[in-house]
Amino acid sequence: MNTAIILILGIPLIEIYLFIKIGSQIGAINTILLILVTAILGIWYARYEGFNTLRAGMSQLIKNELPLYEIVSGAAIAFAALLLILPGFATDVLGILLIFPITRKIILSKYSKNHNKKNSTTKKNFIEGEYEDIEDKDGK
Repeated sequence: MNTAIILILGIPLIEIYLFIKIGSQIGAINTILLILVTAILGIWYARYEGFNTLRAGMSQLIKNELPLYEIVSGAAIAFAALLLILPGFATDVLGILLIFPITRKIILSKYSKNHNKKNSTTKKNFIEGEYEDIEDKDGK
């Protein structure tokens, strides 16, 4: 709950700060144009990478393999496109990092290592054994 509130309040504050700083350096019109250009180019490149990921996933399915990386990569590309559509420089930087395959692979591998560590520390509570139904001699 606290993380969500921090993100909801923190991201717009960071974006407003960056708008003011960058806008004072390059001007208001140039700042607006830069935001529009990053949104348009980001959506175009996200579409391109999305189709590449879809093609790679289909080839995995043809080989009878589960396209796990392609599924996660496709979700990351969709999230990156959303970040690029949102006006702001911080969200654009994160979106650009997620869109390019090299940085996306680094980010996803970092997350999967952390995820595997969390799953490996949990204890499995089960006992292996065999059972046999035994009926009473009275037939009960």
